[in-house]
Amino acid sequence: MALVVQKFGGTSVGTTERIGRVAQRVVRTREQGHDVVVVVSAMAGDTNRLVGLAYEIDDEPVGREYDVLLASGEQVSIALLALAIQKLGHKSRSFLGHQVEIMTDSVHGRARIESVGADVLREAFARGEIAVVAGFQGTDKDGNITTLGRGGSDTTAVALAAGLEADVCEIYTDVDGIYTTDPNLVRGAQKIDRISYEEMLELASLGAKVLQTRSVEFGMKYNVPIHVRSSFSDAEGSWVVPEEDTMEQVVVRAVTYDKSEARISLVGVEDRPGVAADVFDILSEANIVVDMIIQNASREQGRTDLTFTVPKANTQEATRLMDVLSAQLGGATVSADTAISKVSVVGVGMRSHSGVASKMFRTLSDASINIQMIATSEIKISVVIDELYTELAVRLLHRAFGLDAA
Repeated sequence: MALVVQKFGGTSVGTTERIGRVAQRVVRTREQGHDVVVVVSAMAGDTNRLVGLAYEIDDEPVGREYDVLLASGEQVSIALLALAIQKLGHKSRSFLGHQVEIMTDSVHGRARIESVGADVLREAFARGEIAVVAGFQGTDKDGNITTLGRGGSDTTAVALAAGLEADVCEIYTDVDGIYTTDPNLVRGAQKIDRISYEEMLELASLGAKVLQTRSVEFGMKYNVPIHVRSSFSDAEGSWVVPEEDTMEQVVVRAVTYDKSEARISLVGVEDRPGVAADVFDILSEANIVVDMIIQNASREQGRTDLTFTVPKANTQEATRLMDVLSAQLGGATVSADTAISKVSVVGVGMRSHSGVASKMFRTLSDASINIQMIATSEIKISVVIDELYTELAVRLLHRAFGLDAA
């Protein structure tokens, strides 16, 4: 007998018919003798509908009430799924985030889980119930509802699996696993059977939509096996697990891209100690996440140019903050570019193999694709290019590193 956490996304519970099919899958797992916790997202389209309603009221809806509104979508889906399970003759009970004591910080819209209470779920198991838990939401120390950001149900599921010491966390999606790149973009994309936490963490942070970054962080920290699989078939999916010796034999595991970032440039900044600290302090205070950073010598003596990327949604706010700060930076010129894309190659094998950067840059150069920014780690290389060339770059790199299906 195992303890299994299963997560179903909005597409999987998008209609009552699909909720019925999810209930059947959950019941099959229960009938195999396992204790089951099911985490579900809001029904497909519901969160966007709620967001739309908020924007009809306010041009910039944020904070406590916005989270209260968005969290209501999951309340609908968990109740419907619990009813569907009961109809199949099994005991089931739905739980909201506060009822299972998913405690978070107080950053509305992007809250981080700080602790998970498992007692109420263990009591449900003792009563023979299948627990259905709302993803994406939690509660701060003052009892306010918080939300975890897009994809937050993944994090809820893996956090619960960690807190319960579950045998596996199954993430059901509308694809049948993790691929070497976006299969909608590259026909030769191949499903990856097993991928390390580190590789998946890089892929998730670099634009891959299969898992939320923080869910992978929880999995890696608490050693939770994550099985990404299709909610529409019983086929084996992709396993996210600790690094294995054979993984280093593959130099590049995957190619990914992200069109959700913007580039902010400060030209003619005073070249003195403390300038970078001033810039990134003000962005940090505004909870704006900065990704890539480059500082170059300016053509003007005693000046420097500072360029960085932020989420596209924060472009206006970041630009406004830099405009306010520009006078303190010696009258720097501020500009923003949203027509960029970040393309990356990832693989733990890069630690022990040379030539990856050379091949990547040469492949892009041969296609006359200009590189605007570069960032590296032990197991990834990322470049910023013109958004127009994203698809071409991904296809060429996927082929150059031998990832196309034979």
